[in-house]
Amino acid sequence: MFMNATSVPKDSFKANRKFYDDRNYPRGMSRSGDYTLQEVQILENHGIALRELADGSRAPVSEAEQRFIDVCQGQASPESKIEKAWLKYQNKVLSPKQFHTLFGRTKVEASDESTETESIDLDGD
Repeated sequence: MFMNATSVPKDSFKANRKFYDDRNYPRGMSRSGDYTLQEVQILENHGIALRELADGSRAPVSEAEQRFIDVCQGQASPESKIEKAWLKYQNKVLSPKQFHTLFGRTKVEASDESTETESIDLDGD
């Protein structure tokens, strides 16, 4: 049973409200540039159900939902657009964000020469 964004099984992945991740996407997922418009539509329309299925707070009601749970647990590879969109979302949200500095290292180390205290003769003797 293959699914795409427009042909989701009738009783599968139902949610009573839209899914918005304001913590990770304060300007919206569609403006982030991380997802295609189709992926955003899938996540917004089915994200509540997908999250509940993934964390185990909702029991599957169809084969498609059981397969989704298997994919989330790593027992099956993602095939449908819903499965791929959710895994992409999880990878974006759970992976640490890249931080780039202007220096080659994450911490600038002071050289030993600058940390030594030298006695300076101010009298000029």
